[in-house]
Amino acid sequence: MFNDIGPLELVTIIVIAVLVFGPDKLPKVIQDVTRTIRKIREFSESAKQDIRQELGPEFKDFEFEDLNPKTFIRKQMENDELGLKEIRNGFDLKKEMAEVTDAVHARDTDPSPGSSSSSQGGRIDMTKKPEDPGGPPPFDADAT
Repeated sequence: MFNDIGPLELVTIIVIAVLVFGPDKLPKVIQDVTRTIRKIREFSESAKQDIRQELGPEFKDFEFEDLNPKTFIRKQMENDELGLKEIRNGFDLKKEMAEVTDAVHARDTDPSPGSSSSSQGGRIDMTKKPEDPGGPPPFDADAT
Protein backbone atom coordinates (compact mmCIF):
# COMPACT_ATOMS: atom_id res chain seq x y z
CA MET A 1 0.00 0.00 0.00
CA PHE A 2 2.77 2.42 0.92
CA ASN A 3 5.43 1.17 -1.49
CA ASP A 4 6.54 4.64 -2.51
CA ILE A 5 7.24 5.93 1.02
CA GLY A 6 10.92 5.90 1.92
CA PRO A 7 12.45 5.36 5.36
CA LEU A 8 13.13 9.07 5.90
CA GLU A 9 9.53 9.95 5.05
CA LEU A 10 8.25 7.24 7.40
CA VAL A 11 10.37 8.56 10.28
CA THR A 12 9.10 12.09 9.56
CA ILE A 13 5.47 10.93 9.67
CA ILE A 14 6.07 9.11 12.98
CA VAL A 15 7.73 12.16 14.55
CA ILE A 16 4.88 14.45 13.42
CA ALA A 17 2.29 11.96 14.72
CA VAL A 18 4.01 11.82 18.14
CA LEU A 19 4.15 15.62 18.28
CA VAL A 20 0.52 16.11 17.24
CA PHE A 21 -1.20 13.32 19.19
CA GLY A 22 1.28 12.76 22.00
CA PRO A 23 2.69 9.44 23.18
CA ASP A 24 -0.41 8.71 25.30
CA LYS A 25 -3.04 8.95 22.55
CA LEU A 26 -0.91 7.63 19.65
CA PRO A 27 -1.69 3.87 20.14
CA LYS A 28 -5.46 4.59 20.19
CA VAL A 29 -5.18 6.74 17.05
CA ILE A 30 -3.24 3.97 15.27
CA GLN A 31 -5.93 1.42 16.24
CA ASP A 32 -8.68 3.72 14.98
CA VAL A 33 -6.89 4.31 11.67
CA THR A 34 -6.26 0.58 11.10
CA ARG A 35 -9.88 -0.24 11.99
CA THR A 36 -11.10 2.39 9.51
CA ILE A 37 -8.84 1.08 6.75
CA ARG A 38 -10.05 -2.48 7.42
CA LYS A 39 -13.71 -1.37 7.21
CA ILE A 40 -13.07 0.47 3.94
CA ARG A 41 -11.45 -2.64 2.45
CA GLU A 42 -14.35 -4.84 3.56
CA PHE A 43 -16.84 -2.35 2.12
CA SER A 44 -15.06 -2.20 -1.23
CA GLU A 45 -14.80 -6.00 -1.46
CA SER A 46 -18.51 -6.42 -0.69
CA ALA A 47 -19.34 -3.76 -3.29
CA LYS A 48 -17.24 -5.61 -5.87
CA GLN A 49 -19.00 -8.89 -5.05
CA ASP A 50 -22.41 -7.22 -5.36
CA ILE A 51 -21.50 -5.76 -8.74
CA ARG A 52 -20.22 -9.14 -9.99
CA GLN A 53 -23.45 -10.82 -8.85
CA GLU A 54 -25.59 -8.17 -10.54
CA LEU A 55 -23.67 -8.44 -13.82
CA GLY A 56 -24.46 -12.13 -14.09
CA PRO A 57 -22.54 -15.32 -14.88
CA GLU A 58 -21.06 -14.06 -18.18
CA PHE A 59 -18.97 -11.56 -16.20
CA LYS A 60 -17.75 -13.96 -13.51
CA ASP A 61 -14.10 -13.44 -14.53
CA PHE A 62 -14.51 -9.65 -14.66
CA GLU A 63 -11.74 -7.76 -12.87
CA PHE A 64 -12.03 -4.11 -11.90
CA GLU A 65 -8.35 -3.61 -12.70
CA ASP A 66 -9.28 -4.15 -16.37
CA LEU A 67 -11.12 -0.82 -16.27
CA ASN A 68 -7.78 0.98 -16.01
CA PRO A 69 -7.09 2.31 -19.54
CA LYS A 70 -3.47 1.11 -19.54
CA THR A 71 -4.47 -2.39 -18.49
CA PHE A 72 -7.33 -2.47 -20.97
CA ILE A 73 -5.15 -1.42 -23.91
CA ARG A 74 -2.38 -3.83 -22.93
CA LYS A 75 -4.89 -6.68 -22.71
CA GLN A 76 -6.39 -5.81 -26.09
CA MET A 77 -2.96 -5.55 -27.73
CA GLU A 78 -2.03 -9.02 -26.44
CA ASN A 79 -5.32 -10.39 -27.76
CA ASP A 80 -4.53 -11.91 -31.17
CA GLU A 81 -8.08 -11.89 -32.52
CA LEU A 82 -7.45 -8.64 -34.40
CA GLY A 83 -4.16 -9.80 -35.92
CA LEU A 84 -2.26 -6.86 -34.47
CA LYS A 85 0.88 -8.93 -33.90
CA GLU A 86 1.07 -9.75 -37.61
CA ILE A 87 0.64 -6.09 -38.51
CA ARG A 88 3.21 -5.00 -35.95
CA ASN A 89 5.72 -7.63 -37.11
CA GLY A 90 5.06 -6.98 -40.80
CA PHE A 91 5.80 -3.27 -40.60
CA ASP A 92 9.49 -2.46 -40.72
CA LEU A 93 9.93 1.27 -40.19
CA LYS A 94 13.66 1.26 -40.95
CA LYS A 95 13.07 -0.48 -44.28
CA GLU A 96 10.29 1.94 -45.23
CA MET A 97 12.43 4.96 -44.35
CA ALA A 98 15.36 3.55 -46.35
CA GLU A 99 13.10 3.15 -49.39
CA VAL A 100 11.87 6.72 -49.06
CA THR A 101 15.37 8.15 -48.72
CA ASP A 102 16.55 6.08 -51.70
CA ALA A 103 13.68 7.42 -53.77
CA VAL A 104 14.46 11.00 -52.75
CA HIS A 105 18.17 10.64 -53.46
CA ALA A 106 17.44 9.00 -56.82
CA ARG A 107 15.40 12.04 -57.86
CA ASP A 108 18.17 14.42 -56.83
CA THR A 109 20.89 12.50 -58.69
CA ASP A 110 18.84 11.78 -61.85
CA PRO A 111 17.20 15.05 -62.93
CA SER A 112 14.68 14.79 -65.72
CA PRO A 113 15.88 16.04 -69.12
CA GLY A 114 14.91 19.56 -70.05
CA SER A 115 14.72 20.80 -66.47
CA SER A 116 16.77 23.72 -65.34
CA SER A 117 18.05 21.96 -62.22
CA SER A 118 21.58 21.55 -63.58
CA SER A 119 22.00 25.31 -64.02
CA GLN A 120 20.80 26.06 -60.49
CA GLY A 121 22.87 23.47 -58.63
CA GLY A 122 20.17 20.79 -58.23
CA ARG A 123 17.31 23.14 -57.35
CA ILE A 124 14.04 23.31 -59.22
CA ASP A 125 12.56 26.70 -60.03
CA MET A 126 8.97 26.52 -58.78
CA THR A 127 8.04 29.89 -60.30
CA LYS A 128 8.35 28.62 -63.87
CA LYS A 129 5.34 27.13 -65.60
CA PRO A 130 5.60 23.60 -66.99
CA GLU A 131 6.90 23.36 -70.55
CA ASP A 132 3.76 21.58 -71.84
CA PRO A 133 0.80 23.61 -70.53
CA GLY A 134 -1.66 22.11 -73.03
CA GLY A 135 -1.39 18.52 -71.78
CA PRO A 136 -3.66 16.94 -69.22
CA PRO A 137 -2.69 17.27 -65.56
CA PRO A 138 -0.86 14.30 -64.06
CA PHE A 139 -3.05 11.55 -62.60
CA ASP A 140 -2.15 9.99 -59.28
CA ALA A 141 -4.06 6.76 -58.67
CA ASP A 142 -2.98 6.62 -55.02
CA ALA A 143 -4.44 10.06 -54.29
CA THR A 144 -7.97 9.05 -55.30
